[in-house]
Amino acid sequence: MISRILFACLFLGLFTAGSSLSCKWMDHKFKQHNEETLNLLETMVSGNNSTNTTEVEDTVAFPNHLYHQASKASAEDKLAFTVQVLEEVAALFEEDHSSASWEDSTVRNLLNIVNKQAEELHTCIGSHSHKKKNSQLYFKTKMYFKRLSDDILKKKGHSAEAWEVIRKETKAHLMRAEQLVSSLHTAN
Repeated sequence: MISRILFACLFLGLFTAGSSLSCKWMDHKFKQHNEETLNLLETMVSGNNSTNTTEVEDTVAFPNHLYHQASKASAEDKLAFTVQVLEEVAALFEEDHSSASWEDSTVRNLLNIVNKQAEELHTCIGSHSHKKKNSQLYFKTKMYFKRLSDDILKKKGHSAEAWEVIRKETKAHLMRAEQLVSSLHTAN
């Protein structure tokens, strides 16, 4: 009886560990949705595209080190990191964007797609919490996005210029997230 339980637990553990790599949504839809989101971001370019990106780099540098750390993580931790990035991006775009020249419908479409990506990738991860498993990466990512919100959006009064910075940063995040998820395909 104990050997059957042990075998069942072992089988379940192996199945869940490999489940993230066999997630059909990730394999077939993630890239398509990501391209749609990048296209939406392109349509959201403001008329005044002369934002000083050096100022942003000094304030909140792009977290290349977090993506590097995530790229060395397990498949499930890569997906968990990607889900977190998508959730953080969605949270940014839920802030007051009335100063930006974007159509509300475009922002809603962007949020719908990003939230759909996060939800679907989350189902690929498995049942156990990955935020606890790689909490340092989770915390650092959370703090980076908090600095974007506080130091860029709030300090600049959610201005059109601040939103242009966020739009550019989001585009960079989505491209890096796609690279991270794509690396799981090549690992198979």
